[in-house]
Amino acid sequence: MRKLALVTIIAALTSGSAIAATQVAPQQALTMLAQQEKLFEQSVIQTAENVFTAVGFHGATTSMIVGDDGVIIVDTLMGPTSASNAFKALRQYSDKPVKAIIYTHSHGDHTGGASVFAGDDQPEIISMANFGHDHGVDPAINPIMKPRGIRQFGRKLPLEQATNRGLAPAHTIDHDRGKGHLPATYKIEGDNYKTTIAGIELEMYGVIGETNDALYLWLPNEKVLFSGDNFYQTFPNLYAIRGTGYRNVLNWADSVAQMATHKPEFVVPGHTMPIKGQQAATGALQDYSDAIRSVYDQTIVAINQGKGPDLIAHEVELPPHLKNKPYLTEFYGNIAHATRAIYAGLLGWFDGNPTNLSPLAPKQKAMKMAQLAGGVEALTIKMNTALQAEDFQWALELADHLKWLDNGDKVLAKKVKIAALRGLGAREYNAPNRNYYLSYANELESGQLSKIWF
Repeated sequence: MRKLALVTIIAALTSGSAIAATQVAPQQALTMLAQQEKLFEQSVIQTAENVFTAVGFHGATTSMIVGDDGVIIVDTLMGPTSASNAFKALRQYSDKPVKAIIYTHSHGDHTGGASVFAGDDQPEIISMANFGHDHGVDPAINPIMKPRGIRQFGRKLPLEQATNRGLAPAHTIDHDRGKGHLPATYKIEGDNYKTTIAGIELEMYGVIGETNDALYLWLPNEKVLFSGDNFYQTFPNLYAIRGTGYRNVLNWADSVAQMATHKPEFVVPGHTMPIKGQQAATGALQDYSDAIRSVYDQTIVAINQGKGPDLIAHEVELPPHLKNKPYLTEFYGNIAHATRAIYAGLLGWFDGNPTNLSPLAPKQKAMKMAQLAGGVEALTIKMNTALQAEDFQWALELADHLKWLDNGDKVLAKKVKIAALRGLGAREYNAPNRNYYLSYANELESGQLSKIWF
């Protein structure tokens, strides 16, 4: 069993410029992602004397609390196979029957392996009363959610392109996802629930954060707090690029601040390694809450100054005292994405600028861009020049204009877009962005997106 240590990400690689924009030199991006990967190496971590957490057996963590006459399981991974592997490792520390299973929220990587842990023990299975759909959006858009989710997590990337998911390994056992899910037998009504199971005092608190059906678990005697996905060791995913409804950012900040009031000596995140020591654990929760609130507050100020989401996304950054915190590096969540989500969640799509009430159709805009550039040939030259100069974002945008033009070289535009996406992907240490860039490029190259590659 590994001893618990607060893993420190090299602060020199998480300076203010890297936080504000997650594009760095390619080798630096790889170094940072490799360092982050240490936070989910497969292991069993002992926090309190009777609390064990299995890390790296899937993307999420699963924990076992050993009581007098049984054990309590917190979260159950994605499916029976990953759950079985983790449970085998946990069983080295106790073979007592499972008395209860607690779901911290409804994401499938926390709920899909329950049957393995339950076995024949018939444990109580506990969740919040509003336990719901795992990604919180209308199932009517599942056809587009699926490919976007695959890109975000890099599920189809070849080995030479795969790094990790920011808070989970690149490759996990997913073929049996959800096949071990068991419905809750006890649903918590209200904001909190206190009970004793197997001689262990438990306190569960309903909180809004990454999902609206989340709870955190507090063990007052052991001083261990299980945060679910409202805290993990990377900047939080306040918006998921696969697509998600508005995640109430202010409530999320309040939820993490509430966790900090317990002054835990151990924090067990929904993903990544636990944090040990009251100063480290409680301080991380306080910083996390402060970071979320800072992004929210800065966005609100900018909105009320009449700024639009594009400008805000390039202006908001963490305050100096939070910039170099390893658990706030944008390996998973992204500050710019968060500001856009806050804007849209509070005000909708319109940025207040009448220019954008009825913008030109993409083809019309492309034609006028070509005229402005001096013709289609000149636009094409500028696109190629941008790519050669490694100005990848501008090359992407020009390629998207060129592909709309009847007399534009669509084949060339597609090749440039693929190259630019790979250039951006190589420089990204934000795992969802990196995975999405590279996945999309591969789909374009293989012809899977020949009709909708814009």
